[in-house]
Amino acid sequence: MWGRYNPLMRRATAILAALVLADVLMPGLANAHGVSSRDAAFVQGIDGPAVGPFLYLGAKHMVTGYDHLLFLVGVIFFLYRLRDVILYVSLFTVGHSLTLLGGVLGGVYANAYLIDAVIGLSVVYKAVENMGGFERLGLRPDTRAAVMTFGLFHGFGLATKLQELALPPNGLVANIVSFNVGVEIGQMLALTAVLIGLTWWRARPGFLAHAFAANAALMTGGFVLIGYQLAGYYVA
Repeated sequence: MWGRYNPLMRRATAILAALVLADVLMPGLANAHGVSSRDAAFVQGIDGPAVGPFLYLGAKHMVTGYDHLLFLVGVIFFLYRLRDVILYVSLFTVGHSLTLLGGVLGGVYANAYLIDAVIGLSVVYKAVENMGGFERLGLRPDTRAAVMTFGLFHGFGLATKLQELALPPNGLVANIVSFNVGVEIGQMLALTAVLIGLTWWRARPGFLAHAFAANAALMTGGFVLIGYQLAGYYVA
């Protein structure tokens, strides 16, 4: 089965190499999903609780955060029952909420490039699992534990974006909690759209025939993210 997709994987490898080279030449791309300069200037000028703006910023960051969305697509790709979707998304939510709040409010710092590289790894992990890669190696990882663990890294990734801003201490707790709630709102909106698309695709005869290739593309996206972040780390 793997051999059947060798041309796809060769193209994916070439794309990855080109993107990593581009990132070396333009390291700013590695942080392209961070807080925009306009949003940063706005929130840094806020003094006191500002629930609305931080709700908006959290939702916007999740909806435009391709790294988080790629992982979630992988998580729900083969989940057909709504209760399973709710379970795994809840595990992810608990994980990223803990480290988002703890990282910012607790003052826990980490290198943003390395955290984002692990986030890229989470995408690769889920794609490999969906393609049956671990089963071929005789491994049976605990998917629930993995989703929650990677959720911790995703939350830390969100925290590093906020830690780059000089947020006023006045109203900080209310603002960070609002940001986290906004992230959940954005996540719900994005997942709704993804579920609608997946449900439609699953009803088509060719879903299973193309599922492997889709996850191979998802895995490639994860490697691209890893390459971006590691290149940015070494260049910076």
